[in-house]
Amino acid sequence: MLRRNFLQGLGTASLGASLGTVAAPALVRAAGATTLRFIPQLDLAYLDPVYSTAYVSRNHGYLVFDTLYGVDTDFNVHPQMVAGHVVEEEGRLWTLTLREGLLWHDGEKVLARDCVASIRRYARRDPFGEALMAATDELSAPDDRSIRFRLKRPFPLLPMALGKPGSPMPAMMPARLAETDPFKQIPEVIGSGPFRYVAEERVPGARNVYARFERYQPRGEGVANWTSGPKQVHFDRVVWTTQPDAATAANALLANEQDWMEYAYHDMLPLLKRNRQVRVSVPDPTGMVTMLRVNHLQPPFDNPAIRRALFGAVDQRAFMEAITGADPGMYRTPLGYFAPGTPMASSEGLGFLEGERNYENVKRDLAAAGYKGEKVVLLVPADSVGLKAQGEVAADMLRRAGMNVDYLATDWGTLLARRNRKDPPEQGGWNAFVSSWAGTDWLNPAVHLALRGNGTAYPGWSVSPRTEALRQSWFAAPDLAAQQAICREIQKISLEEVPYYPLGNYIQPTAYRTSLTGMLGGFATFWNIRPA
Repeated sequence: MLRRNFLQGLGTASLGASLGTVAAPALVRAAGATTLRFIPQLDLAYLDPVYSTAYVSRNHGYLVFDTLYGVDTDFNVHPQMVAGHVVEEEGRLWTLTLREGLLWHDGEKVLARDCVASIRRYARRDPFGEALMAATDELSAPDDRSIRFRLKRPFPLLPMALGKPGSPMPAMMPARLAETDPFKQIPEVIGSGPFRYVAEERVPGARNVYARFERYQPRGEGVANWTSGPKQVHFDRVVWTTQPDAATAANALLANEQDWMEYAYHDMLPLLKRNRQVRVSVPDPTGMVTMLRVNHLQPPFDNPAIRRALFGAVDQRAFMEAITGADPGMYRTPLGYFAPGTPMASSEGLGFLEGERNYENVKRDLAAAGYKGEKVVLLVPADSVGLKAQGEVAADMLRRAGMNVDYLATDWGTLLARRNRKDPPEQGGWNAFVSSWAGTDWLNPAVHLALRGNGTAYPGWSVSPRTEALRQSWFAAPDLAAQQAICREIQKISLEEVPYYPLGNYIQPTAYRTSLTGMLGGFATFWNIRPA
């Protein structure tokens, strides 16, 4: 019923996928318990999936928290915590009804007022949620199970805004937690999802543990598909072991010390594929889109002419081959400001990204634009295989363009904390950092956080009144062709104003032992998986 609206809003169709290692016995069955052992892409530095946009926080969030709506890999939207909804007054009144029997992990009942507080908190961090609230006159809980939206104007994408699978996560939490300032972390992790977070077993930088929530009630109908359908849990525990060294992680999987490696890094693929006990797959065909984000508040990148001049140095193929090797089937360039192969993507203005780079010309252009040798503090997460590779290429690019680079290698958690600082670099701030996103987060202006031009949405603090105006027009566009035309214009403006530098799009496989079955498409989720 909601598929047409959901696809129109996302602008896509059928994107789904057709310390050392902590040793433990395979699929532990001590006293009847089973444990799923997982190697996440990065350390879980932040436990709040609304506060943090990091995908590792989002994946953690879907273990612990639930959402009002869920999404399948064809981007159909389905009720999840809600039993359903009623739309009245020509689309301006929505009443959502919660399923019966929903409980928080502390045993309290899930109430509509909890969800109202959660929606408000999430909407302050997410561009899609913010658009929904801008169209809302009243958000209330008339009774314990009813959530009411009284809208200024019809907003048919409301279920998508409350169920979109990107980051930040539209996580429902008790009101006492949801009332936390969204720019601060919640004080404890209490959700209503299929797993409880076992805080006392956490080892920062090394280990996170989840236990099955025995009182969780999966939906009684539908088919499990990504974040939608019945979330049936077949393991009593899920243990995340952080392992930043790719070779060590791969060897732990091959030795049956771990069951699932979220990111199968490209130089490890031949080794993994040769082992008959390991399966390699691509859960998200949109892959990863990558960027070099610059700080618009501090010199030199507060100068738009300098940002434009540096674009001539960007060799997207070099960035991609640093991650994937020379196999052109594993990456796509040129990359603009929307995920390749999806309806909002275009080649508008990207011709200059083809061919060899002329760094002498870039040096002259930077000098003419006003670059005077200012130091560029480049943040690079040394504990991320893919981002470290991109950071090294970025540092080389900046130096070849004549910039004064201060390469600052950090762990991912430190980078996340530092990138939130607006101070000058010499006082703990920064000038640039590398980052990757799932293609699903660059589908369109509704979900594309890094493309916001309001100066507050995402570190780097880009301001673009033209982009913001076009974004509002996109929501009101009458059809797909009109949406695509708006996105072409947004791309033209972005190439001129440079909120960030797109670096390329690559395919990211996952790897897991054949002793597991029931793996779902999309990002890593932990229901439906069971021993084979």
